[in-house]
Amino acid sequence: MEGMSHISIDGKLFEVRTGRNLLETCLALGFNLPYFCYHPAMGAVGACRQCAVKKFRDPNDLKGRIIMSCMEAVSNGLIISIEDPEAKAFRASIIEGLMLNHPHDCPVCDEGGECHLQDMTVMTGHNYRRNEFPKRTYKNQYLGPFISHEMNRCIQCYRCVRFYKDYAGGKDLNVFSAHDHVYFGRQEDGILESEFSGNLAEVCPTGVFTDKTHKQHFTRKWDLTNAPSVCTHCSVGCNILAGERYGTLRRIMTRYNGEVNGYFICDRGRFGYEFVNDKKRPRHVLVRSSKDAEPVAVQGDGIVSALLPALSGNGRILGIGSPRAPLEANFALSAMVGRENFFHGVSKNEYLLTRSALQIMQQGLAHSPSLKEIEKADAVLILGEDLTNTAPMVALAVRQASRNVPIEKAVRSGIPRWHDAAQRDIAQDEKSPVFIVVPFQTKLDDVAELAIHVSPSDIARLGFAVAHCIDPEMPEVPGLSAELQEHALRIGDALKAAKNPLIISGIHSGSEAILRAAADAAWSLSKPGRPCFLSLLFPECNSVGLGMLEGGDIDEAFARIAGGNADTMIILENDLYRRAGKDAVDQAFATCKNVIVLDHLVNETTLKADILLPVGTFAESEGTLVNNEGRAQRFYRVFPYDEAIPESWRRIMDMMMIAGKAMWEKWLTFDDVAASMIVANPGFEPIGRNIPTAGFRMFENKINRDTIRFSGRTANTAGEDVSEPKRPADPDSPLAFSMEGSAEVPPSSLVPYYWVPGWNSYQAMNFYLNEPGGHLRGGDPGVRLIPEPGGHKVPAFRVEPDADMIKTGTRLIIPVHRIFGSEELSSRAPAVGERLSQPFVLVNSMDAASMGVAENETVKLSVSGVSVEAILKTDDSIPGGIAGMPIGLPGMGFVDLPGYGEITKQAKPATP
Repeated sequence: MEGMSHISIDGKLFEVRTGRNLLETCLALGFNLPYFCYHPAMGAVGACRQCAVKKFRDPNDLKGRIIMSCMEAVSNGLIISIEDPEAKAFRASIIEGLMLNHPHDCPVCDEGGECHLQDMTVMTGHNYRRNEFPKRTYKNQYLGPFISHEMNRCIQCYRCVRFYKDYAGGKDLNVFSAHDHVYFGRQEDGILESEFSGNLAEVCPTGVFTDKTHKQHFTRKWDLTNAPSVCTHCSVGCNILAGERYGTLRRIMTRYNGEVNGYFICDRGRFGYEFVNDKKRPRHVLVRSSKDAEPVAVQGDGIVSALLPALSGNGRILGIGSPRAPLEANFALSAMVGRENFFHGVSKNEYLLTRSALQIMQQGLAHSPSLKEIEKADAVLILGEDLTNTAPMVALAVRQASRNVPIEKAVRSGIPRWHDAAQRDIAQDEKSPVFIVVPFQTKLDDVAELAIHVSPSDIARLGFAVAHCIDPEMPEVPGLSAELQEHALRIGDALKAAKNPLIISGIHSGSEAILRAAADAAWSLSKPGRPCFLSLLFPECNSVGLGMLEGGDIDEAFARIAGGNADTMIILENDLYRRAGKDAVDQAFATCKNVIVLDHLVNETTLKADILLPVGTFAESEGTLVNNEGRAQRFYRVFPYDEAIPESWRRIMDMMMIAGKAMWEKWLTFDDVAASMIVANPGFEPIGRNIPTAGFRMFENKINRDTIRFSGRTANTAGEDVSEPKRPADPDSPLAFSMEGSAEVPPSSLVPYYWVPGWNSYQAMNFYLNEPGGHLRGGDPGVRLIPEPGGHKVPAFRVEPDADMIKTGTRLIIPVHRIFGSEELSSRAPAVGERLSQPFVLVNSMDAASMGVAENETVKLSVSGVSVEAILKTDDSIPGGIAGMPIGLPGMGFVDLPGYGEITKQAKPATP
């Protein structure tokens, strides 16, 4: 148990937390103490020697001794000096040594102006180099489309390998050394394999590892307009900072949230942003005069003339929502067409699974944990989810959770949590119990005590059996194999012995039985006052938010159209060809008289629209997303308002005006729509109480999106007018498109960038927290909408799945997700596009041999009326009779999996 201690720093007394290291304590108190190797998420190793201070034995000790503050535990009565001349001289000598071989290339370095090394050099007072000898130089490596490498700038802080190998589990980046040559890179040139490689650009304190996508349209960091935002590429809801310049989204950085992503984001979230910059994006309203006519761009009155026949009179209108559109846009569409005419725009199976998962979260005994709570788990059971590909940051959190048991043992032996090197030396290969039950091997298997690869039916049966082993009142599973029964006992015993047990599942497998088995396992562990953690994962950024709105599934909408009960269909930010079979969508489009599409992508749906209305992306809008734990979070536009591509809710408001709906008169601002949404849906009421409205001010000022160092505003338009242009207004948020604003730190949900005097780099983030690695001052962004579990007994699910019956000549086809390719938006980013895999089918080698097909040969997969050609990949971990089909890859088409299908070998094309 951590208590409080009194320490003296340069003659001033402070009350601080006992057990923390001295460096993070000094940073929490606001002192400027330089450092390099320390990182709040990775602890201390004492490698750089930059954080030296003078420690005194007692008040009578006038000489003291120099210590490294990152390796000194805080204790009561500690006396230290940061400003002691010897300590300052020591720090200056250290950085001089680090700078001996560093190049003089700040003006051309990608890190310039946001460089931690620059800050620390200035902070130590080192301003003149005495080295007159040739500098040591290295050859740089090609590391793929995400990261640039400039090894000559390295100061050997070891942060890169500590994050990449130790924290994220990467295996293809290391440190290589011979006498005084130390090299950080791969054994040979090649793409970094880790899904978290982009974090190297933030953990590196110099310009060794930098964002290659930002380099391609480089802008100095101080000239970026920034806005707080939320990642749109999965259901986890990581917080991000979006940076814009000259009408282009230039980069994505991590925005700290002490309950969600902390200091890191995955590569899909960091590099998937460039769909916003796609030059092929629709930017004009396009209208067809008939189904067979080519679309023509219209504007002004032409837009009204096109929409009026489709929206007025007695026409019957359906609205199709989207799990990638914000709450406010979905609500606006629902309000326009009426709840009975609003449909969620997801497949029937996804719709039902989302409903079931929400019911489990809202009515069950288990607590839906945040990412940071997942990191605290000391026993984990994963059922049916390939986390690295469906929710990468959850996989990273589980990797940290796998260390909790050995860390606790080390703490009991006297090793503090922050002493990373000692912790790892003691732990060696020991890990917390992590059990992964999925159909095929995953990248997370290396931390698993037991990785079980079985069919979806056996995954569910094993989950039910674990629940019964924990609580005999839970249903027994008859006919379970002896091997699975043994596994169930082992898993159940580990979960029962844990202080913070965690079950992870979701709907990516397409199996309700797995979802229910996870719920039973979590409920069997839950006790009054001690709920088990149950984390359920969803496919998209607002799957949960959409699921909390009333509406039907896409099959119901198509049935309404087929029955002649709809004249107009309004589709909100949704490619229906990713939600239903091609024939069904084609038929709906052909039957419906008017198809109106609101989107910012070019896809099959927008290409078939009778009327296409371009709308803004997340970077051009305000909105609310609800993540997988039920946390509502607001994102803000980074681009000034553009009438040609307004937010979706504004498009809907305009359509309401044309249709003569009275509500549009009340919706003058974004806050008006949000307030109406809360009134109509009481479950969203916490949003109104916890997220600032557009009227929020700090000392009568808005929050500035531009840094106080922002420059070149006149130069931006020098070709037209050398006078200072008026900055764009933003009536929908408390943020301003200006460098003028409040000088105080804004509320956590409104922080657009990190900067404090003397700290121009990303490390300034620590001064926005109550302590390094803690929570943002004033609380972390977002508000939970899912109530805490009650103490009432929840009836157990008693659905026991039948065995997967494989008919002669057929196979059970299960979904396979890929971090690069399965998600729609990020797939449009050029850098991510370089990481997309070819369409493939996954089987084990024995099944491949029985079909007479070799690795990488072409096969035809036929399932649910869809036939695709793909290359065959083998993985002996996948059970016999089962094949994996990737979701979302170009050319694979939509199939509502799992399902039964056939795989046949394709003849090789004739040689010309």
